[in-house]
Amino acid sequence: MFKIHFMSIEVINISKSYGDQKALDAVSFSVKKGEIVGFLGPNGAGKSTLMKILTTYITADEGSAAVNGFDVTSNQKSVQLSVGYLPEHNPLYLDLYVREYLAFNADVFKVEKSRINDVIELTGLTSESHKKISQLSKGFRQRVGLANALLHNPDVLILDEPTTGLDPNQLVEIRKLIKQLGKEKTVILSTHIMQEVEAVCDQVVIINKGLIVANDETKNLQAAALQQVTYVVEFDQVIQKQDLLKIEGVIAAQGLADKSWVLQTNTLVDVRKNIFDFAVKNNLVLLSIQKEEEKLEDIFRKLTAN
Repeated sequence: MFKIHFMSIEVINISKSYGDQKALDAVSFSVKKGEIVGFLGPNGAGKSTLMKILTTYITADEGSAAVNGFDVTSNQKSVQLSVGYLPEHNPLYLDLYVREYLAFNADVFKVEKSRINDVIELTGLTSESHKKISQLSKGFRQRVGLANALLHNPDVLILDEPTTGLDPNQLVEIRKLIKQLGKEKTVILSTHIMQEVEAVCDQVVIINKGLIVANDETKNLQAAALQQVTYVVEFDQVIQKQDLLKIEGVIAAQGLADKSWVLQTNTLVDVRKNIFDFAVKNNLVLLSIQKEEEKLEDIFRKLTAN
C-alpha cells in the first residue's frame, strides 16, 4: 500500500465529543520518528480519547490524524499493524500462561512464533515466562502487556499510563525499558509522573480540558522552569509588601506570616545579596532565606490549574 510521506504521528484539528461534553477541541501536534513524547494532562483532559483515536478504537468527530503515514480513518488496518498499544487498564487473560498468551496473539498478528522469544527477552520476562499471568506481579503484568504490544514489531508504541501502580523498583525497570525501546521506535507515553517525563521523554505535550496548552521539547520546558526562582525569607520584624518589591530582581511577594514572605524573581541572577543588603539598609535581621527553583511539575500545575 502506498505510504504518505509524513511525520511518525500527525494530529490535525482533532475534535471529539461525548454528548454535550467536548473531550478534544481542535487538537493538533506532530511527533518525529524515534521520539519519546510525554502526553500529560489531568484526569478527564482527553488523553485516553486521543490515544484511542490514534489506535483506531474510536473515530474523531472532526479533523484528521495519521500514524506512520497512514490515515487513522481510511487505512485502519495499516495503522493497527503500525502501532503497539498498551491501554491504561492492561487487558490480559489471567488464566493463560505467559507464553500461551503471547502465542495466541502471535496467531492474531500472523507473526512467526520465534518472535515470542524475542519479546520475552526484550521485556525481561524470561524468568517469569513459565508462569500463569495471574501469578505475576503488577510490574511483570505490565511487561507482558508491552511484550504483546511489541509482537508484530510496530514502528509506533502508544502507552497509556504504563507505570500506574508500580513500586519504585518496577518504575525504574519499566522506564529503562521504554527508553531502550525509544531508540528504535516512536513512543507516546501518557503519565502523571513528572519525574518519568524528565527521565524518559524528548518532547512534552500537555492537554487540559481538551486543548493543547503546551507542546515543546522537554529540555525547553525545563529551561523555562528555571527562569522562575522563588526565595522564602523570614525577617525579625514585620515588613510591608511594597518595600520588598523595591528589591532589585523581585517581581512578586506573597506573605506567609507577618515576618515571612515568598519572593518571586524573573532572573537567573542570584538575588540573595540584594535581599541581604535590603535587610542591612533597613536595620533588619534576616533570620532565614531559602532558594526554591521551579520544576516541570510546577509548569504542569500552572497550565492545568483551571
